Amino acid sequence: MTAVVAYLDVAATTRVDARVADVVLHWMTEDFGNAGSRTHEYGLRAKKAVQQAREYLAGTVGAKTEELIFTSGATESNNIALLGLAAHGESTGRRHIITSAIEHKAVLEPLEHLQHRGFDVDFLQPGSSGRVSEEAVLEKLRPDTLLVSLMHVNNETGVIQPVAELAEELRKTPTYFHVDAAQGYAKVPQDLKAPIDMISISGHKVGAPKGIGALVTRRRGWDKVPLQPIMFGGGQERKLRPGTLPVPLIMGLMEAVKIFEAGHARWVRQARDMREELLSALSETRFRINGDAEHSVPHILNVTFDGLDAEALILRLKDQVAIATGSACTSASYTPSHVLTAMGLPEAVASNGLRFSWFPNQADDFDPKALAELIGMMQPAA
Repeated sequence: MTAVVAYLDVAATTRVDARVADVVLHWMTEDFGNAGSRTHEYGLRAKKAVQQAREYLAGTVGAKTEELIFTSGATESNNIALLGLAAHGESTGRRHIITSAIEHKAVLEPLEHLQHRGFDVDFLQPGSSGRVSEEAVLEKLRPDTLLVSLMHVNNETGVIQPVAELAEELRKTPTYFHVDAAQGYAKVPQDLKAPIDMISISGHKVGAPKGIGALVTRRRGWDKVPLQPIMFGGGQERKLRPGTLPVPLIMGLMEAVKIFEAGHARWVRQARDMREELLSALSETRFRINGDAEHSVPHILNVTFDGLDAEALILRLKDQVAIATGSACTSASYTPSHVLTAMGLPEAVASNGLRFSWFPNQADDFDPKALAELIGMMQPAA
């Protein structure tokens, strides 16, 4: 009999709700038309459905329907936002970009590419709180600052960045503001209704299938964000993201977000309760929380246990609980977390941070006390 493993890695991906899977299957096997086909009902139904999804999802961040395009996920959205703005920066002589050293690789690597093209990128250090201050960003603004790119919620620590406050300030300047909202979308919804120029959204962090996301590009008055496409062929999605629209995934994303929004208040309450239960159980061990607990989402917790190697602990716990050391994109690497390192934490801490992340309805078999007892037995004497 296969052992039941409690799943505490929703920051990497979430389980697709059965209701979402039913919607996806319907649009794959029954209403399977191409939204670009305009000569028959199959295509027209698909086009109408996509438009309904676009309108609904744009509304979740207070954007207009025409300000949202569909992508394969937050990584692609980040690349379109960052690389797509490069030509405008080059033509106007605005080659300065501000970001943080704790961004996801899907932001850091495109920015490294822009550095090779002659852009000057400032990587702000957040300090031990893991939270970049609004003042630190504004102090770095220059006349040639093209863009500020700052994540909404850090994927390793769960720390919420001050994106809403920054959006209000940056809107007074010609500097564009991009937010990677992969971890925060639908979970901290009010922040993303601030006047952020570009928002990257990932579906599989909120119960939608992998392979679907969106990029919101808000107008400033009548002016569009001057993005250029980074892919070509077909002109779909306002000529920014060519290719046949994945109607089943789009409809699955809308259904997942509807379900998540409907249960949001309960989700927050249960996620907080589970956090308190976990911290209470872990109080019997020696550990430190990495990141500002006062400015964090309720469902992500990053800790380091005194005297324990994180990788060894994961292997020891793999039959009881699914957890990670950090981003799934770099989990094969045993190097210290770039996020915890950028926070100025000692190498012994940065190398051994463990991320617990949960949705209450996806961790029914989790026993915090049993976990704490096992960790306590493994810890060396103080």
